[in-house]
Amino acid sequence: MKILGIEGTAWNASAAVFDTDADEVLTLVSEPYAPSEGGIHPREASEHIAANIVDVVVDAVEGHRDEVGAVAFSRGPGLGPCLRVTATAARAAALRLDVPLVGVNHTVAHIEMGRCSSGFEDPVTLDSAGANTLVTTYRKGRYRVLGETLDTGVGNALDKFARHAGLSHPGGPKLERLAKDGDYVELPYTVKGLDFSFSGVVSAAQEKYDEGVAVEDLAYSLQEHVFGALVEVSERALALTRKDALVVGGGVSRNERLREMLAEMCEARGVGFHAPEPRFLSDNAAMIAVTGAMMLEAGETVPVDESNVRPNWRPDEVSVGWRDEPERPPDDGTLVQGAEAHVSFEDGRFVKERAPKPYRDERLDKRLRERRTRREARALHDARHEGVPTPPVFDVDTQEATLTVEALGDDLSGDVTRDEARRVGEHLASLHESGMAHGDPTTRNAVREREGRDEERVFLIDFGLSYATHHVEDFGMDLHVFRSAVRGTVENDDEVLEAFDDGYTWERADEVRDRLREIEGRGRYR
Repeated sequence: MKILGIEGTAWNASAAVFDTDADEVLTLVSEPYAPSEGGIHPREASEHIAANIVDVVVDAVEGHRDEVGAVAFSRGPGLGPCLRVTATAARAAALRLDVPLVGVNHTVAHIEMGRCSSGFEDPVTLDSAGANTLVTTYRKGRYRVLGETLDTGVGNALDKFARHAGLSHPGGPKLERLAKDGDYVELPYTVKGLDFSFSGVVSAAQEKYDEGVAVEDLAYSLQEHVFGALVEVSERALALTRKDALVVGGGVSRNERLREMLAEMCEARGVGFHAPEPRFLSDNAAMIAVTGAMMLEAGETVPVDESNVRPNWRPDEVSVGWRDEPERPPDDGTLVQGAEAHVSFEDGRFVKERAPKPYRDERLDKRLRERRTRREARALHDARHEGVPTPPVFDVDTQEATLTVEALGDDLSGDVTRDEARRVGEHLASLHESGMAHGDPTTRNAVREREGRDEERVFLIDFGLSYATHHVEDFGMDLHVFRSAVRGTVENDDEVLEAFDDGYTWERADEVRDRLREIEGRGRYR
């Protein structure tokens, strides 16, 4: 069977035909929109798609019209005016050909294109697109969002700086060329657990440009800081889920430097890495057709009169009925290589070494390793002073970025019990009441007491991203990070999160929960 895919979420009028029998994209025709100035204008973009969508569909189906068995279209997320034009074209094609209609989530299509072209059964996925930037894992019939942008997508962030520097849209490829002649300039670097933020680094780069710093140096440094955050979060996701492969999607993944950094990180971890062909990384109809074919086989079609578009459709809202549940990676109690540091066991102590990350610029890498080692040593002491169980620190060397602490026990990266989750909630409440955010409270960053002690306790570890604060947003982010980790890794996640919430009690707990709901409802995939 052949599936016609139609894409038009924002800037590209695209159509493709996918042959399910040959497992091959037969045609891919695209007509991209390039604004005369500034960024993408929704009205102009929708007018562009309206003017070109019929022609690209006709060209794509030439010679295959009588063999098309279904029409798949990008139903969301995206710009509302563009989605409506695309949906109208898809409905018309399905009615004319008298075939089923399939409404595809655009972000899930990026994920599936990478997974299917890689041959990996169950990878972690990084989607680095213009408006959508997220890290996902598959569990229990859905793609779970482990990490996401807290403000703007990576592509839009790069374009914003490029426009400020007088570069035409799209700015990313132009910055990539300029970066090859640039040198390092220090900029902000923001990672919060498995989430990232780009507004601060872009604003700082704009200010330095206005001060006269060379655009080549800023292009280089902006890439190093932004891509460094993407790679670090991807590695954190691999460590958390224990999965053995990473795939990428999204237009920013066409950047050679980003793919080089990701490949280097994966090789160092001993996991697989795959990036689809460049034409399948940007928004394209081939990924819509491929995903539509799997949905069709699973019976997931949509009646024409119910095919309304969904501009804010998150990927974790999609029921993935076309995939089987993969086997969980084995948890045999062995020490798993973390994302930030190598840990060795010596004489009843853990030696945590933040070894250099070759994928990062060595100056940025040195800055992060020293700062996080110093911050963790201080935070472990402060948290312990507030009654939060943490491992005693025996030695710290900021120059070598090593920390030696007492070896306490096993991590909680398998199934977390309700009692353990409740204790983590209690510990975070104590931290927040004292004016401290953990910064990275995933299930891997809590450990059980070793057997043989009088009382089994749950300790918090890995305070390298911690900081002093009294802001409710920071406390809400701690809860968001833990909840995302549980959703992505724990079998009885609803029960575990209920117990965690029971444990999180202090004077401002309700205020923090209100902010958590706001954080989770911002709908950053637009």
